[in-house]
Amino acid sequence: MDFGGGWDSVATLVDGRWVERRPRRPEVVDLLLMETRVMPWLAPQLPLAVPRPEVAQLEPLVVRHELVPGEPIEDFSEDNGRQLGEFLRALHGVDAADAVAHGLAKSDDRAETVARFRADVVPLVPDALTARATALLDAIADLPSDAVVHGDIGPEHILCVGDRVTGVIDFSDAHTGDPAIDLAWLLNGTPEHFARAVAKEYGVSPEVRDRALLWHQLGPWYEVTFGMDNDEPDDVESGLAGVVSRLDLG
Repeated sequence: MDFGGGWDSVATLVDGRWVERRPRRPEVVDLLLMETRVMPWLAPQLPLAVPRPEVAQLEPLVVRHELVPGEPIEDFSEDNGRQLGEFLRALHGVDAADAVAHGLAKSDDRAETVARFRADVVPLVPDALTARATALLDAIADLPSDAVVHGDIGPEHILCVGDRVTGVIDFSDAHTGDPAIDLAWLLNGTPEHFARAVAKEYGVSPEVRDRALLWHQLGPWYEVTFGMDNDEPDDVESGLAGVVSRLDLG
């Protein structure tokens, strides 16, 4: 059964037990291989189930892991918020140097990404918002990069069985980065009572909250460049609408 798999990989359920993932693009190969090195070491340190992928085939690459049960989160209860706050506190508390030694990407490609956004996205922003867009990119460039982060926390990567969070999946964007990136959607794109529970359990400081908003504002920029790179004009259009909408949150 084909899961779809998202922007980076195609995921297929095999024998009702195994999830097999194949890269959609050549540059994704290294990301999937990184997961096979890091996740078996990282998983025992986390309070929720996560994939522990292994290489099933090298050429062409196929990685597989046991199915993490559940469906994307729909129940934004305070208890689920607390569980995710606990999960991220544990993840961000992992020793970053040890994680890098086990194969984690040492940092994000932030400088390259910000340069790309300046060149390709800022010119599409309405003139009235150009200064605000540029200020956002300036702020993002200066944020810390010192913790183990998932890098793409959103509803599709948080799984629930019934009304309980059971796992977090898709660590292909994991790297050493700003922990606030993992709180961006949780604090700014979810119901207030849920976000409050996440923040309380995690111990969110005012500074981290401010940085999480910056990352939340940046989210749609990735959709714009993804659409450009993959000849998907609808993604460019919807991403740009998100860029404009979230710039107004600042």
